[in-house]
Amino acid sequence: MASLAVRVRQISADYGLPLDPDRGVYSLSVGERQRIEIVRCLLQDPRLLIMDEPTSVLTPQEVERLFETLRKIAAEGCSILYISHKLAEIKELCDRATVLRDGRVVAECDPRSETTAAMAEMMIGEALTSVERRAGDSLGEARLVVEGLFMPSEDIHGVDLRNISFTVHAGEIFGIAGVAGNGQNELQQALSGECLASRPDEIRVAGQEVGHLDAGRRRNHGVGSIPEERNGHGAVAGMSLIENVVLGAHRRMKLLTAGFIKRAAARSFTERVVAKYDVRTPGVATMAGSLSGGNLQKFIVGREILQAPAVLIASQPTWGVDAGAAARIHQALIDLAAAGAAVVVISQDLDELLAICNRLAVLNVGVLSAPLDTANVSVAEIGLLMGGVHGA
Repeated sequence: MASLAVRVRQISADYGLPLDPDRGVYSLSVGERQRIEIVRCLLQDPRLLIMDEPTSVLTPQEVERLFETLRKIAAEGCSILYISHKLAEIKELCDRATVLRDGRVVAECDPRSETTAAMAEMMIGEALTSVERRAGDSLGEARLVVEGLFMPSEDIHGVDLRNISFTVHAGEIFGIAGVAGNGQNELQQALSGECLASRPDEIRVAGQEVGHLDAGRRRNHGVGSIPEERNGHGAVAGMSLIENVVLGAHRRMKLLTAGFIKRAAARSFTERVVAKYDVRTPGVATMAGSLSGGNLQKFIVGREILQAPAVLIASQPTWGVDAGAAARIHQALIDLAAAGAAVVVISQDLDELLAICNRLAVLNVGVLSAPLDTANVSVAEIGLLMGGVHGA
């Protein structure tokens, strides 16, 4: 085991995939778990390497390094099957592309001669909806204020948040970028109320101190939350979609009377979510655990956004959904902000953040960088911040 740990650390260092071999998998974020899969494959000196969305855990500079390595491995005779929704990566790396939709092959192409928009339309079977930003809209009041937030992680292997400060205005989408495992989960839990701040005034919503309030009471102040982990965190797999709606929306949608569920109202709201966000399911009484990952993600996103929260904390909102669904979710976030909400998007997808956010900051080892205007920032600059240039 000691020799394996040495090899894991060496591969991790060579490929820019930091891992601690002694940590329990249960304590890792989704992105960190993905690193394990990549390192495990590379340890085996493979002749066929199958990679599924491998770059979500890397900085842009590390992506370039990984691609250089993959080209070298391919040149040495290894076949690589690269599965990704990131069509720009397919164009840059792959010699041939096969497009799947609903479990069937629908097209094959040379990605170097196709546009990303054309490949996206092959994927979804219809014209790709473009995301429309509300240019020129003025921002409103400071809706979410985080000031001097210090929070130790409840996990001994987690990341402590240190002096986090930022402000999100009504009408604004504020992005949090960073490589997985740098405190994103801890920040989402702090903002949603799953973990309490040491002082009430470290987090304020519409001028009200909420740092001492739990998640339920923050929902009473208009805070909505889309967690990174959909199964067991965003939804209960063994409960129906209707029951999951009641769990997350009973306060704002008034789905209870004297402690009893208003079943007709709960079913009606669930049907709205399913229809609006194209959730593929046999019916609203279906167990959440029977949905595909992408459909469950669309359900959770729809449940939160259709409650019209004043503040929405969305972590990895388009994880695992196709290009068409991602565009609809992006548009829904933009529309929510345009209606006056303050939206925080925590994501490892820089393209996503640059497409929909007014400003963003980078989280590294629990420290947040100064906010950057997305209209003027470069991917290289963000990548350096993701790698820790601003320091601890």
